[in-house]
Amino acid sequence: MDEQFSDATRNMMREKATNGLNPGLVVLLVIGGLVLLFLVGNFALYTYAQKNLPPKKKKLVSKKKMKRERLKQGIAAPGE
Repeated sequence: MDEQFSDATRNMMREKATNGLNPGLVVLLVIGGLVLLFLVGNFALYTYAQKNLPPKKKKLVSKKKMKRERLKQGIAAPGE
């Protein structure tokens, strides 16, 4: 009986020693946490920039393009 009890105790101790976190799960959690932190940080920076940065200036249209557009519409360009 003592030998049977000691075998059960050994098995329990062996199971308890091997029950740990799976290394693959740890790596997955770390990488997943970093990706989540990256996405949340980007979203926070984007919302901050939308609130605090001035709007982009529109690109100027060249005189040549403006003249071409007016000719298409049938309006004579000034100075011609």
